[in-house]
Amino acid sequence: MRSSFIHFCSVVVLSALAPAVSFAGPDRSVGNAGVPRFTLEQAILTALQRNPDIQRARQEIERTKGIYLELRADALPRVDATANLTDTDPHLGGFSGDGAAQSIGVERQYSFNLRATQIVFAGGRVVSQIRSADFQRDSAYFGFRDTIDAVIALVRQQFYQILLNRALIGVQEESIRLLESQLQDQQNRFEAGTVPRFNVLQAQVALSNQQPELISARNNYRVAQLQLARTIGVDFVPARGDSAPLDAIGQLRYVPRAIPLPKAIQIAKERRPFLKQQKANVLTNDAQVGVARSGYFPQISATGGSDFRSSPFSENIQDVRSGYVFGATGSWAIWDWGQTYGRVKQAKALLEQSKITLDDANRQVELEVQQAYSNIVQGRELIRSQQQTVGQAEEALRLASARLSAGAGTQLEVLNARVEVTRAQSISLQALYTYNAAVAEFDRVTATEITYANALDEPRTRDKVKTDAARTPAPKPTPLPLNGAGNRQPAR
Repeated sequence: MRSSFIHFCSVVVLSALAPAVSFAGPDRSVGNAGVPRFTLEQAILTALQRNPDIQRARQEIERTKGIYLELRADALPRVDATANLTDTDPHLGGFSGDGAAQSIGVERQYSFNLRATQIVFAGGRVVSQIRSADFQRDSAYFGFRDTIDAVIALVRQQFYQILLNRALIGVQEESIRLLESQLQDQQNRFEAGTVPRFNVLQAQVALSNQQPELISARNNYRVAQLQLARTIGVDFVPARGDSAPLDAIGQLRYVPRAIPLPKAIQIAKERRPFLKQQKANVLTNDAQVGVARSGYFPQISATGGSDFRSSPFSENIQDVRSGYVFGATGSWAIWDWGQTYGRVKQAKALLEQSKITLDDANRQVELEVQQAYSNIVQGRELIRSQQQTVGQAEEALRLASARLSAGAGTQLEVLNARVEVTRAQSISLQALYTYNAAVAEFDRVTATEITYANALDEPRTRDKVKTDAARTPAPKPTPLPLNGAGNRQPAR
């Protein structure tokens, strides 16, 4: 039941994240030179299908499933068949007194036996091994979910970084255009003899100093595109040359998110797969203590089967003797110089370590939620502080330009005003990115990007609900509603 539920969730997650998108591939209908274009939802779906971290986590589930099947086999009867065929050269027989060869026995003999072996008593070792393997599967499953949350948050942040860098390019290009216009105006005034050459030189220097900012913004944009392409698994296409591997569709927006910090921490402790994984690790190590302690008890196995053997005195292949074979094997380490005690001591130490790790994981989750919450507050305050700053800076630039045209101002005032406009626009865009990136991280640390059914989440309650769950289909994860910025709101 658990394995089918794990497989079901791994498939459903791929389709639940973007209900409005009918396919996971990029939109190639628009773009430069066939460059694939992605919305945020398409980028997330592509990452879920092709991201190597998710693929490795999925294979880890398969690996732990194999461990479970291997250890579960010890609790079931083992059936083995063995066969033996002997063909002896007649010249290898004995010799008579005159040197003549004498045959001893028959030349061909065969035997076949079919035997079943069952562990009767192992001091709880088999049961503890199965429990340990079962909890390892739980750990791998929760690790898979935690990896999904981490990849989604990373894709969102990298997607927002592309949108930010593209917007910053527009800011720098607008600044360049205005500085070029300013330079042309000063050159015209200089040629008319109304301003000194110093004004022209000032405008040239300001334009030259702004060019590196534009170059840097374009490079940051290309790098952000490459990083997202790697995360979602877009391969390099040599025919495309040095053009962008992808393009992002969208723009940065501000959608308020309101959730009390204590409530967020409570939700995180209830939902975080990271904490559930640590709990499963504790239960795994607890079961390993039972495995180590089984060394104090005897190990008893029973065997039963049938043997078929050819006659050693007849060449007739159908002359066969057969019969049953029953037996038992037991062993007990009465004195092992503390070997079992040492194993139990190691297992208990690992159990205590995992408990300490779980306690620390709870504090780590609290810290991550508080940090993400603080970053959201910072982004929100930055956005509010910049709501009027850009307009004020643009108005100051307009007045400085008007004063210069009227002969009442200086060119330095205009250049300074232009710098402040660019700075205000850049800070405003950066504030939008900070807020949206913080929301993406907040959704990760509170595990509110995707909601799962919690009926089978807690390892200790799994056995209690297994019977009921087997009668009903596994519930689908509920996707969170998208807000205007492509973020998913937590369940209220």
